Amino acid sequence: MSDRERGWSEVPVIRTWQLATGAAVVGLALSAGAVTAAGPWDSGQRKAERQWAASQEPAGGGHHGRSAPGALVPAPAPSAPGVLSVLGVPAAPPAGGSPLGATLGPLLNVAALGTLHTASVVETATGKQLYGSGAGEAMTPASTVKIATAAAVLSALGPEHRIATTVMAAPGAGAEDAGIVLVGGGDPTLTAREPGKPGKSGKPGKPGTGASLPALADDTARALKARGITEVALRYDASLYSGPEYHPIGAGNENIARISALMADEGRLDDSDAGVAKRTGDPAGDAARKFAGMLRDRGIRTTGEPAPGKPAATAKPLARTLSAPLSALVERMLTNSDNDIAEALARQTALAAGEPASFEGAERAVAAQLGKLGLETRGTRFADGSGLNRDDKVSAALLTGILVRAADPARPQLRPVLTGLPVAGFTGTLSERYEDGSPAGGLVRAKTGTLHGVNTLAGTVVDADGRLLAFAFMASGTPGKEAAQSALDRLASAVTGAP
Repeated sequence: MSDRERGWSEVPVIRTWQLATGAAVVGLALSAGAVTAAGPWDSGQRKAERQWAASQEPAGGGHHGRSAPGALVPAPAPSAPGVLSVLGVPAAPPAGGSPLGATLGPLLNVAALGTLHTASVVETATGKQLYGSGAGEAMTPASTVKIATAAAVLSALGPEHRIATTVMAAPGAGAEDAGIVLVGGGDPTLTAREPGKPGKSGKPGKPGTGASLPALADDTARALKARGITEVALRYDASLYSGPEYHPIGAGNENIARISALMADEGRLDDSDAGVAKRTGDPAGDAARKFAGMLRDRGIRTTGEPAPGKPAATAKPLARTLSAPLSALVERMLTNSDNDIAEALARQTALAAGEPASFEGAERAVAAQLGKLGLETRGTRFADGSGLNRDDKVSAALLTGILVRAADPARPQLRPVLTGLPVAGFTGTLSERYEDGSPAGGLVRAKTGTLHGVNTLAGTVVDADGRLLAFAFMASGTPGKEAAQSALDRLASAVTGAP
């Protein structure tokens, strides 16, 4: 078994969930005139974000307003230090029954936030709700539903889990009956880009940090030549997923590819890593054809065109490539609001629960995992994993409840839910918000959500008293995206105590 099969040399282990509670916001404190930031930062960005989220690229996911089966690796390290107390579930105070309520109430009840708006602000150390307005009312969350998707998959599989893409072959097959099958495990981050080789834009490919189709071709060609084989029939298997292959928003939408267990570079037809892009209509077939070309470049001819097919019952793995750990996939999904990763992680949750890897199976599995975390899911709907579906329904209280559990030192496996949140004015879908010297820049970490007439924001802040707070603001019937986003940003800024 090669190093790439073990997943050691090609994919370094990054245990982001080991970070202390609050991750990059830990150590942030707002005093009379100074803000000190500490944590795993590098020039204003979390190091993991710089590596995984490609923050220089346009934000991923839909409608955010910007241009343009795996193996476990070494056992998790000890949990983060216990800096938070045991969670409680106290009764919610009246909406205006606190100084915070007096501040947030007028900011919430503005025309820019439409006909229905709800809010929840919770102290993570105690679980105490500091402010609530319709907090239990289920609304369309848009992309903030990715917080639920992230918590569910991390709870089901753990942050170190990796997704495998495998080449299967009959054991001991000789040249006379050589045939291999490229089997997709559901990793949308599998890349066909050759490091250093110019892509369609003319830019050189980036060094691989996850599953690599060229590396898989290297190992496959090496293994075949060791058997004396230089010509094979190539088939491909994308049967791991079931149900509709297109999201309900329709085929050809540039926010998301055709959903497939086998794809390369999210089916993008350009060199982008995030954001909207034209996609292939045949992601599995395209990935297989690219793989066939790579094999030819490495001295292995393929007979005919790759065709769909499943490996024989006696087939064994010939080579495989592993995704980055789930912790990194979750961070990339949240930071860039990546819809393709979100739908893949929802299906990985379904597979872990023994459900079909479909929209329906994922919906049941995500709700079940959140229930295991002690969260109330009655009245909710997880129609998809990405939030592109308007049939999704979650409450502000559920979103803050997830964030509170992600901050719980007893649940270190959920920490990437916090570390993946975009940083105001710095990363992902918040990189172009909180600009112009906003005092909340760098203090707010939040997942954005935007559909036509729907705007949401949910995340964490450290307030002027040094408390880590979770918040969620949801609005529907909003008359305009920009005005709604500005109103949400003012709400989050107010929670920090910043002017």
